[in-house]
Amino acid sequence: MRPLIGITGRRLASGNVRSFDPRFAHLHVDLVWSDNARRIHEAGAIPVVLPFESADAGVVDRLDALLVTGGQDVHPDLWGGDPERASDDADPRQDATVHDRERDVYEIALVRAAVSRRIPVLGICRGNQVLNVALGGTLVEDVPTTGVVHAAAEPPPSAGDADHVVTFVPGSLAHQLFGDSARTNSWHHQAVRDPGPGVTATGHTADGSVEAIELAGAAVLGVQWHPEWHLGLDPVFPWLVESARRRHGSDATTTRV
Repeated sequence: MRPLIGITGRRLASGNVRSFDPRFAHLHVDLVWSDNARRIHEAGAIPVVLPFESADAGVVDRLDALLVTGGQDVHPDLWGGDPERASDDADPRQDATVHDRERDVYEIALVRAAVSRRIPVLGICRGNQVLNVALGGTLVEDVPTTGVVHAAAEPPPSAGDADHVVTFVPGSLAHQLFGDSARTNSWHHQAVRDPGPGVTATGHTADGSVEAIELAGAAVLGVQWHPEWHLGLDPVFPWLVESARRRHGSDATTTRV
């Protein structure tokens, strides 16, 4: 049986989606980037979209792995950041550029539930940051401007774009997947600062910015780039699916719907 992998997303007012009939502008839609679901499917698993209402133990118990996706900054109140950077007065359903505390809480709850059940987790971009915050870590408010590209001036990278080189710590999971280094895309202005307890930074760019994290003794990996945009199947997806298969095969208590 193909493993089930839950994918997190975002919630927006349908009026922000151009293809929606304006008569439904007062309603909300849950969205995921289709590339994430496609990559999970290509790697051999069944992608399952998780709405905000799914952040409870009963749902997590039915999953074989969790993918936490990209999006807005994590609210600074949740990791001890600068409160002046908060935007609670704005509506994240209407303005997708501001913080979304409801999404933060939902994803943090999912991560903690998954980790406590030893369910494999992959965090991508914002998901990497959510993973670290959920495990007690902190973030960099704004990655300093250096000679290394972190946030391009143009729209998000298309398939195959590669903006910088990430070097991996020998002996780490990331090193097993990528070797000494890999060229990746980059589309972020925040990053992991202090890894949470048990979390190790295992990938860095030349300026020292953290690009990959792992949780000791668990199938938990975060990457700061967008592997779903790379040409071909990035190694993180087969890793997540294989980890999900192992977890599914060893857990006789998992109930399917």
